[in-house]
Amino acid sequence: MYNRYQKKGYFLQFETYPFEKLTNLLDGIVPNGDLDPIVLTIGEPQFETPAFITKALCEHAELLKKYPKTSGESQLREAMRGFVKRRFHIELDDSQIIPTFGTREVLFNFPQFLLADREKPTMAFTNPFYQIYEGAAIASGAEIIHLNLTKENGFLPVIDETALAQCDLVILNFPNNPTASVMNMETMVTWVKLALKYDFVLLNDECYSEIYTQTPPPSLLQASIEAGNPTFKNILVINSISKRSSAPGLRSGFIAGDDQILKGYMRYRTYVGCASPLPLQMAAAAAWNDNEHVIAFREKYKENFKIAHEVLGVKVPEATFYIWLEVGDELEFTKRLYERYNVKVLPGSFLGREGIGQGFVRIALVENTERTLEAVKRIKACLEESK
Repeated sequence: MYNRYQKKGYFLQFETYPFEKLTNLLDGIVPNGDLDPIVLTIGEPQFETPAFITKALCEHAELLKKYPKTSGESQLREAMRGFVKRRFHIELDDSQIIPTFGTREVLFNFPQFLLADREKPTMAFTNPFYQIYEGAAIASGAEIIHLNLTKENGFLPVIDETALAQCDLVILNFPNNPTASVMNMETMVTWVKLALKYDFVLLNDECYSEIYTQTPPPSLLQASIEAGNPTFKNILVINSISKRSSAPGLRSGFIAGDDQILKGYMRYRTYVGCASPLPLQMAAAAAWNDNEHVIAFREKYKENFKIAHEVLGVKVPEATFYIWLEVGDELEFTKRLYERYNVKVLPGSFLGREGIGQGFVRIALVENTERTLEAVKRIKACLEESK
């Protein structure tokens, strides 16, 4: 456990973002100009947003003349609740869900809301991680406990009840970015019981819940009911259409669960000023209401995983669109792959702390099958050079 809350003068000191670190790492390296560049660093789907979503956006453009409600329009809230009901068989009350401007803003400002009145707040999250978790802890002045995900523990956090007893907020991320690991229902139930036992808020970042290869991953909301906590006390989840609908630009997500926490958070959000524009809400409602396009995208990612398995021999993950590839010296491998093969990947050490992530690179298989095949062939060639 350590404190990432640092001030210099009046300014918070945040860590350099992973993509900036990558730019610095590759600075001065001239990539192989005989090969087309392929970028597999960012979890941004490279498929076109479905036409019915863009059509809904255009059809409601005239609503730009109106201010959006912080709470979201009824059409959007109903669409999100409908998604939860179809996918997880849970009927949420309207007080148990809040539409958000994507999920990045929630992950950053929700911890600040929750921890504002704690004298010495403590926050735990999976490591490696989406860097917003750490940024939120810094902004909240929180002590950090890392839940390390390693090859040895199957990329699932080891439970340390002594550490958890100190926590005010714990953020899980399953299906996991970057390791692609999935937490089963039984383990999620254990985490729910721990949240109730030690009275900490447990939030699962479920943004990859719809990108799976075989069995649909469970939601922490389902685990809460299974654990005998149907009111979701201390339990929250977030989700987004960015990955499932190839529409990250719509910035449509939600936070759902404990209505007592969400009641106060809703009031807080009226001051934040991050309500989604009405045309975006209408387009997002169309996306949340439809599942056919999600199935189609899921098949594309499954095909990409199949290609990676056939070429690289890697195990096909249960979910996400990431390959967490063990490469030895991840910094040297990243530089060599860029210089000789004009492919960019993200070193795992840029996504972790305390040595976690070293020896791995994250590969985002977000391109079409042709470019994915070309990319993994180049990666294989680079791996063979490294032997």
